[in-house]
Amino acid sequence: MTFEMLYSKIHRAVVSDANLNYIGSITIDRDLMDAAKLRVGQKVEIVNINNGERFSTYVIEGARGKKEICLNGAAARKAEIGDRVIIISYASMSEEELESFKPSVVLVDENNHIEEIRDFVG
Repeated sequence: MTFEMLYSKIHRAVVSDANLNYIGSITIDRDLMDAAKLRVGQKVEIVNINNGERFSTYVIEGARGKKEICLNGAAARKAEIGDRVIIISYASMSEEELESFKPSVVLVDENNHIEEIRDFVG
């Protein structure tokens, strides 16, 4: 049996751009991707703190150091520039994997600079 569990999240990132005329997804700065252990094409759930929207999309790599969080395609309608979002990834894990796995939480400031990376404590 496997369980769908929190893998990592980027907490309270700020949407820096929205591009309606792009084919879906969310562009995330490579530094933030690395900190949250995200992969290109990986499914993520986006929670908009400002308006309560919750939706799924996939990750596109953004330029390292630009601190970009850009919603693309239809997702661009779910948030406005300046909105705070939580980017959540999940993974299927066995009971044995659950024993030792600790999800990562990446805390960012209002400019999407990493303030802290910590293990999730439920």
